[in-house]
Amino acid sequence: MEMSKIEVITSMNKVASLKTALGKLGVTGITVMQAYGCGIQKGTFEYEPKLREEMELLPKQYIMVVLENSMIDKVVDVIKKELYTGHIGDGKIFITPMSNVIRVRTGEEGLDALK
Repeated sequence: MEMSKIEVITSMNKVASLKTALGKLGVTGITVMQAYGCGIQKGTFEYEPKLREEMELLPKQYIMVVLENSMIDKVVDVIKKELYTGHIGDGKIFITPMSNVIRVRTGEEGLDALK
């Protein structure tokens, strides 16, 4: 029962295509939240001539998926493909091991709680 959580932070306009692509892979659950943040560019847009001195928080989307480890490589490949533009702000992917998942309504645990 090896599971992991994949967290993605990306631009606002990528969620619809990513959701569709993950659904085609058989991902059964996804959580999406609006977020604000910046990376090492401190919110500087690619076309700005110099790096900002103070951080500017830009609107982003936070996407979370919990799945069995056997799906991680396929899911990460799809995420990278869907989010890639080659420009600043394509996003980050974080992968964290999960020790358990519990469905509150039924008490099911582990992979059973994900299905």
